[in-house]
Amino acid sequence: MATTDTCCTIAPYFKVAAGRMTEFKALCERFVATTQSEGGCLYYGFCFDGELVHCREGYRDAEALLAHLANVGAILDEALQIGTIQRLEVAGPETELALLRGPLAPYAPQFLVLEYGFRRP
Repeated sequence: MATTDTCCTIAPYFKVAAGRMTEFKALCERFVATTQSEGGCLYYGFCFDGELVHCREGYRDAEALLAHLANVGAILDEALQIGTIQRLEVAGPETELALLRGPLAPYAPQFLVLEYGFRRP
């Protein structure tokens, strides 16, 4: 049975330049504070392992994900001055991913198509 879930997740993995983690964590606080006001964001947070930072985030649909990127664009630009995106995964149903392929192309993400599953309200 195919899913009707429209949730889209985006999973960036950042490698932070040596000696700049404190500065990057300050940006993480700003990312979180800015994102909290987004009604289409289902969850959002940062995880750390040495110089690797993972942002785990989920959105109601592609439109909400794109709204988030517009909302945090300036902070993301700052983050990319002290870290690089090592990997970027975007997952969701193909109908939603189709809306993201063009706008996210500059980041060269791996798109993962959701085919089976459910989402609790």
